[in-house]
Amino acid sequence: MSTRPGSKLLDLVAVMDRLRSPGGCPWDARQTHASLLRYLVEESYEVVDAVENGTREELRDELGDLLLQVVFHARVAAEDPAEGFDVDDVAEAIVAKLVRRHPHVFDGEVAAEDLQARWDAIKATEKPRESVLDGIPLQLPALARADKVLGRLQRAGLAEPAGAPAQDGVDEEAVGERLLELVRVAHAAGVDPEAALRTATRRLELAARQRESAAGPDRG
Repeated sequence: MSTRPGSKLLDLVAVMDRLRSPGGCPWDARQTHASLLRYLVEESYEVVDAVENGTREELRDELGDLLLQVVFHARVAAEDPAEGFDVDDVAEAIVAKLVRRHPHVFDGEVAAEDLQARWDAIKATEKPRESVLDGIPLQLPALARADKVLGRLQRAGLAEPAGAPAQDGVDEEAVGERLLELVRVAHAAGVDPEAALRTATRRLELAARQRESAAGPDRG
């Protein structure tokens, strides 16, 4: 008889509970959300590396390490006497969110022509925001954050048109070479490219927020 998909997650939850409970591991017992953050970031990047460069076995192992971080944080959260929640609350919340944001799958609703726009509209009712840029983590790497900001602005019609592509077209290799050349130029000039991009992105965000404010609540 095959086991039910997801049943092994209960074993992970039980192991984590043992590690955090009296008589468990002293190191695991003293961890906090803050102290675990470095491991969450490291494991996320190791998953990326396994996808891009590793084997299927390495990817499986790295996904396990990342899953551990989620279960670990949920176990720490369960110990909060005032605002505790556990791994079941985490799972329940994401299940409800996925169902809510996919009415074309779970409610029999006809799929929207633009699923991204539909997703954004549903998300906006869940988390009212003053700006389309609210909620983008400041801690994202500069390039990932710039991409996220531009994506939000483009979907909202607030982005400046992109420049014309080179005659040879734009593909992953060409973009990579152009970015690498910019880094080379920055290095030669003694400029930190990460800081430079963060500064440029902040200027873009400020200008976009000012346009949003000027347009008012009915900006579309």
